[in-house]
Amino acid sequence: MIAPRRFLPSTSSLLAFEAVARLGTATAAAAELSLTQSAISRQLKTLEEQLGAQLLQREGRVLRLTPAGQAYALKARDILGQLASASIEARANPNGGTLNLAILPAFGMHWLAPRLSNFATAHPEVTINLSTRLAPFDFRSNPFDAAIHFGREDWPNAQHMQLMSEPVIPVCAPRILDKPVSDPRAILDHPLLHLETRSRGWERWLSTYGIKENLPTGMMFDQFSTMAQAAVHGMGIALLPTFVAEPYLKSGQLMKASIHTSESIGTYYLVWPNERDNIAPLKAFRTWLKSQID
Repeated sequence: MIAPRRFLPSTSSLLAFEAVARLGTATAAAAELSLTQSAISRQLKTLEEQLGAQLLQREGRVLRLTPAGQAYALKARDILGQLASASIEARANPNGGTLNLAILPAFGMHWLAPRLSNFATAHPEVTINLSTRLAPFDFRSNPFDAAIHFGREDWPNAQHMQLMSEPVIPVCAPRILDKPVSDPRAILDHPLLHLETRSRGWERWLSTYGIKENLPTGMMFDQFSTMAQAAVHGMGIALLPTFVAEPYLKSGQLMKASIHTSESIGTYYLVWPNERDNIAPLKAFRTWLKSQID
């Protein structure tokens, strides 16, 4: 949230103050900024009155920073530098910029990351910053332009684009089973591994085959990667998205636990807040992402 306007000084006042803080006199600051000395003095007076704090004190012809002025000068100089950099970037790259994207760990690692070089080639003007989030969140308290979520279409004050369903496959270490079971109910004879954010995953998978029995207890994990490693070490049967399971199946570390494999238990979405809808990096990313799933 932007601070009330009464706390936001003008750029002219900040430039005048920063120049005086750095050069030591109003005369030198006026020469650098192509202003009169009286204009510099007026800007400084206006700034101090607006803040209600003394930033400078005169010692002969030299203006010295007060302790409050020293702290304010550091922040003002940093803000002016960021503003200048942003202005240069916008002018040099009007269609580009940065996209701050929240991703789910497994989807980001196994599906998105291998494709990002394609996006970088097609859109060198856009820089994507990736951060991991395990569950949906409020965009108002998180500085993201968009997020990849799993679940339902129920995000307030946001828009979404459906990406893909999540086909899952039961897998286990080869020493657990001789071959994939043909009867899905036989899965219940073994420990089941569960994911916190897919707490009903096994229930949904089994219900596809008309099985409504109570599930055996099993270990709970917060990420697919950890659960996959537990399955590799024979801790139980894991229900993994196919794009997570494939490398383990190819290497022989895991095997299919059932001949019934690719049922979907949910959908991935790209979600973004309403106010970010028209930013150029996000529009480019949405168009590219759509081409990857069509």
